Amino acid sequence: MNKIYFLCTGNSCRSQMAEGYAKVLLKDQYECQSAGVEIHGLNPYAVEAMAEDGIDISHQKSKLIDLDYFNSADLIVTLCGDARDRCPVIPPQTQSIHWPLPDPAQATGTHEQKMIVFRQVRDKIKRLVIGLA
Repeated sequence: MNKIYFLCTGNSCRSQMAEGYAKVLLKDQYECQSAGVEIHGLNPYAVEAMAEDGIDISHQKSKLIDLDYFNSADLIVTLCGDARDRCPVIPPQTQSIHWPLPDPAQATGTHEQKMIVFRQVRDKIKRLVIGLA
């Protein structure tokens, strides 16, 4: 089975949401994981936004890049410039895609104002993951 690796800076929001969607929407085609160049912990707003769309990511953990998985991945998707710039050298046989998404963790304001930003990023990620099918 082909492997996808979703990478962002802290593996707290964007890559976690992508992994959550991919595990549901692409489960028959791909093995999917996510990681970061740092560990920031799973963002509760990401968990809430995904739950609103029926995807439970509450059990996922923020992880550093696993070089064994990285080197065996068929597709590496970076979801921010920082991850693209700081990730290890992508093996020549591995396809890579960059999705330059805003970091919803940077959203400010009330709970609802932050959730609006998380929903926008979530919906964009969902469309992009569907496009991988």
